[in-house]
Amino acid sequence: MSDPAPRAHPGFGLRAVSVRREQRTVLTGIDVELTEHRIGVIGLNGSGKSTLVRLLNGLLLPTTGTVTWNGLDTRREAKRVRRAVGFVFQNPDNQIVMPLVGEDVAFGVRNLGLPRAEVPVRVRAALDRFGLGDLHDREAHTLSGGEKQLLALAGVLIMEPEVVVFDEPTTLLDLRNVRRLGAEIAALDQQVIMVSHDLDALAGFDRVLRVEDGRVVDDGPADAVITGYRRRWG
Repeated sequence: MSDPAPRAHPGFGLRAVSVRREQRTVLTGIDVELTEHRIGVIGLNGSGKSTLVRLLNGLLLPTTGTVTWNGLDTRREAKRVRRAVGFVFQNPDNQIVMPLVGEDVAFGVRNLGLPRAEVPVRVRAALDRFGLGDLHDREAHTLSGGEKQLLALAGVLIMEPEVVVFDEPTTLLDLRNVRRLGAEIAALDQQVIMVSHDLDALAGFDRVLRVEDGRVVDDGPADAVITGYRRRWG
């Protein structure tokens, strides 16, 4: 009698992962499971933290090793993983693809096979959620930085992902919009995995990973990891 197949852990599993790009090792020796509701990722510029989170929904594939979400391999099941794992970039201009605000939010959801009449209803609801309802017909390029980042988040959440990954979402924002976006992120029901230089924004997270020279060098409760990072780098 053959052994039963191993049961998939909920969340992400990274096994013996390395990434090489342009003849340079960017990540190496990554072995982690990511199951907590709120996970932060910190590290200096060039440490590999953005590369790490881009593996989670298949934006990048590992050179060696495997990345899975709920047992789905990002290499073999990329479409299903990307449907479940939304990604918000540091610069919202990198993911705003349509000229008008309403069109941009509708772009992805039109491919879900919904009844045609349901699409505009969901678009309006997504925009209203972030206080963007009055901007439905505005040209996206005229929005402020904070409005663009909220638009990008609306475009991700309308797809109803189970996880949202953020890659330094507050870097280009002023303090008012940092606080606004932080409040929106805190209110999300989804699992959140966020790269951030804003250590205070991660203080209430369940877990934080510190990446240095392509390796996870610290991993634990947010307060402990952030305190250690501040002691090392000031």
